[in-house]
Amino acid sequence: MTVAAFNILVLCTGNSARSILGEAIFNHLAQWRVQAFSAGSKPKGVPHPGALRLLARRSIDTAGFRSKSWNEFTGPGAPHIDLAITVCGNAAGEACPVFPGTPLRAHWGLVDPADVAGGEASEDAAFEDTWRWLEMRAKALLALPFETMDREALTATLAAIGQMEGAA
Repeated sequence: MTVAAFNILVLCTGNSARSILGEAIFNHLAQWRVQAFSAGSKPKGVPHPGALRLLARRSIDTAGFRSKSWNEFTGPGAPHIDLAITVCGNAAGEACPVFPGTPLRAHWGLVDPADVAGGEASEDAAFEDTWRWLEMRAKALLALPFETMDREALTATLAAIGQMEGAA
């Protein structure tokens, strides 16, 4: 097994929808280049059914996904985090814990697909939009030589990526 050179932590308040999708997208697109994790400040305990349905439709095994606290990434034995990305407005405004190593931070806020009313079909459409917007951002980051970019340039680029289509 190869150890990823760049660890990404995708954060949201509940860690049940957007952050779970972000973790899945990064790990699906760049297994050899990054290792992604997700967490929340107030985890809901389980991934949202709409997120799990979307992952299953994309043939991504859902067994390993769980809603967890960001505190799992702050203590001894936690993986080193190179980049923490918030994907919801609440998590962006909260006081994030101190992660060892002072990772880069970015905000890629998106509307919560779990808040959509109108039944499962409407919910699934909202999750598909969220997937598309997160995938677009992940691909923009992965197209960069981010491992060798200086911190200032990468921070500016991450902010620009956060303003792409779908930004909340």
